[in-house]
Amino acid sequence: MAKPTKTRLVADRRRASAPRAKSKTAKPRAATTGRRGPGSWLTWPFRLAARIFWAVAWRGTVAIAALLALATIYNYAGLPDMASLSDGRARGSVTLQDRDGRTFAWRGDNFGGLITLDGVSPHLENAVVASEDKRFYSHLGVSPRGILGAMRNNVQAGRSPFSGSGGSTITQQVAKLLCLGTDWDPATGISEAAFEADCRAGSVWRKVKEIPYAFALEMKFTKAEILSIYLNRAYLGAGARGFAAASQRYFGTSVADVNPQEAAMLAGLLPAPSYYAPTSNLERAQDRARTVLTLMHDQGMLGDTDFAAAMASPATLSPAAREDTGGYFADWVMSDGPDFLTGDTTEDVIVRTTLDQRIQRAAESALQEVFETKVSAGSEAQAAIVVMSADGAVRAMVGGRNTRGGGQFNRAVQAVRQTGSSFKPFVYAAALDLGWRFDSIILDSALAIDVPGSGIYSPSNYTNQFYGEVTLTDALTHSLNAATVRLSENVGRDVVRNVAQQFGIESDLAEGPALALGVSESTLLEMTGAYAGILNGGTSVTPYGLSSLSLKGDDRALLDHDSGLGERVITDGAARQLVYMMSQVIERGTGTRAQLPSGRPAAGKTGTTQAARDAWFVGFTGDYVAGVWMGYDDNTPLTGVTGGGLPAEIWRETMARVHEGLPVTPLPMIDPALETRPAPQVAGREIAPRSSPPREDEPNIAERVLMDVLGGIFRRN
Repeated sequence: MAKPTKTRLVADRRRASAPRAKSKTAKPRAATTGRRGPGSWLTWPFRLAARIFWAVAWRGTVAIAALLALATIYNYAGLPDMASLSDGRARGSVTLQDRDGRTFAWRGDNFGGLITLDGVSPHLENAVVASEDKRFYSHLGVSPRGILGAMRNNVQAGRSPFSGSGGSTITQQVAKLLCLGTDWDPATGISEAAFEADCRAGSVWRKVKEIPYAFALEMKFTKAEILSIYLNRAYLGAGARGFAAASQRYFGTSVADVNPQEAAMLAGLLPAPSYYAPTSNLERAQDRARTVLTLMHDQGMLGDTDFAAAMASPATLSPAAREDTGGYFADWVMSDGPDFLTGDTTEDVIVRTTLDQRIQRAAESALQEVFETKVSAGSEAQAAIVVMSADGAVRAMVGGRNTRGGGQFNRAVQAVRQTGSSFKPFVYAAALDLGWRFDSIILDSALAIDVPGSGIYSPSNYTNQFYGEVTLTDALTHSLNAATVRLSENVGRDVVRNVAQQFGIESDLAEGPALALGVSESTLLEMTGAYAGILNGGTSVTPYGLSSLSLKGDDRALLDHDSGLGERVITDGAARQLVYMMSQVIERGTGTRAQLPSGRPAAGKTGTTQAARDAWFVGFTGDYVAGVWMGYDDNTPLTGVTGGGLPAEIWRETMARVHEGLPVTPLPMIDPALETRPAPQVAGREIAPRSSPPREDEPNIAERVLMDVLGGIFRRN
């Protein structure tokens, strides 16, 4: 078979031909050998920028992710356990109870104890999640949707995208509460409030730092634990740190038992605790709670029936929170107690006090009644009231017309004012203790005393008249100035000053003869305490409000105080005579407007200072002592007011309310009809060294001075 022959393949030779006619629609093809069209130079900068951006972007993203991971790991390593994070207070709390053990005030940061989600009402969990972070259980600590939504809302509200709402998740809010792991240090000189404000600052850099810390929290803890930290750590106004404390503070109930409307009110406090606090404005707090209830209902966390019931019956305050009484008293107890267990305590402390809330309400309502009915509208005059028992236990304190809240200027203890004629009982106490009697005679006439460096001192009476020879009782009853100065000069200014100081007037007392007329200054608390010494038979008292102090959960008292009684100042006989004399002030003297209903016996003394800058009435019944001061904070003279006027009426209104339902207790005073000893007379019209001889049981002058000196040295504080 013949082999096939191989045919060589050769391309046909191209032959020259006439050029083809170009189509009218044909376009020239661009060269494919790297050359660009004529417009390519316009787009190459954008292509180059895109390449550079992509190169930088993916490398930057990797770098940021690496930094974020490192920051998250670093924060994770520094996180302690949940219990350590739950109570972040720098100081402890003080719970103040009245004489019956009922709580009436809180100071410091109250912490209700560590709570977990298992011990919290489901309504509270739902309220917090619905109002603060509805995606809490689905995100990883940061919600981009929430942040973008917050930025949009800020722009729509006319603000910068980064100011106003920040779209923070609950995890990010926990990061804020923990201040990104930094604790407040007093040594830095920054206040705790300023430190916390800086931690909550919504700056962009702060937001950036929150992100890895939030991721670390999500890595370290479960969602339930993160929410538990939030519930324990959040500040909710009125000194309540955490929902357990707030539930007790506002509703007097456990955080496990709050109903939907109470839970909504508590959750509603989170954005602005002080603003939405129900103790500040209950109606505003209820409106905010309705908003939270609506969110719970819309998100399926509250059924139709429960929602309707909660909206129809908003949460209200407990009786203790609603009364908001005793703020001035609480502030005084806090300032008067040991700092390391009150104002600067790092422990949770329970303080049992002497406060009687019934008496406190009586004093507050009496002050309000008089100012609403007897004082001109718009007047800026102020008043203060102190009520105490004869042993110095303070039962009520009103430091000004605004009786709500604490931290205000307390005129009962902080205002140091001239006492006027309310000082005169100490002059008569000194005389009676030296042997004068209630019916001894003193001359009320013009008096001229040469005061070195000041010239002649000549006191006059309020009526600009003199009454000649009068009994000591009448001189005090009608508040005769000349007779009182003459008596003071007779017994000795030093003796008068010593008696007043032993009764508790700690302020500097004047050296000149005007001492007898109350030109020296004192506080209402001091004056009321000094009068308590007259009521109890002549024994000094130290006013006190703290009965006992113990740590929370510990029944043992660290401090115990059951009496303010001190040393005897004047004899019981002198005190009984003085009480009688002071009873006549109310019965027929300058204090008749202080007379109590039902013929209840009372004793007291009016006081009006120069130019009527201060008006006083201090007095007592057989049960209680009460002091009233009235004046202006800037020392503006009162118009038409004396101690026997509005202060006496405030005193009467207070004591009438205080004694409602109480049996009548007689005053510890003499019966003048049974005092048969002849009254000695003044020998002439000149001041004698002593107008009445001492009783047989009284020491002589030298012995008396020695006893006064020794008493001053060894007097018990």
